[in-house]
Amino acid sequence: MMTQGGSAPATSVVLVIDDDPAVRNSLKFALEIEGFSVQVYPTGSALLEEPDMPKYGCVVADYNLPGMNGLDLIQLLRERDIRLPAILVTSHPTSAVRNRATSAGVNLIEKPLLNDTLLRCIRSALAESSQRRAP
Repeated sequence: MMTQGGSAPATSVVLVIDDDPAVRNSLKFALEIEGFSVQVYPTGSALLEEPDMPKYGCVVADYNLPGMNGLDLIQLLRERDIRLPAILVTSHPTSAVRNRATSAGVNLIEKPLLNDTLLRCIRSALAESSQRRAP
């Protein structure tokens, strides 16, 4: 389900991918209260099967997903020429995960999600996505 938000253009969507239903639903609720349009997915495969992928928005993916991790998902999206800004959420990332995220241009946020770090990253990512619209 997608709702229209006031903080970003109606065609910008925050795609949240997390296998934990409580986290997924909490993020959806919190982001919609902030005015964002949000779509949630339990796995990377579910997102990859999405027939109507938004052209503008951002991806917020948990690193530990069943079937593929969040960085693999982002790589597959980019291979499909879906280049939405991405945020990876994880706890205790290894240096290899940090390096790979940095190399891929993916913002990394560590759990627990404290203060407004995720919100600031999403706003920045949506601003980046919106700038890509300009001719």
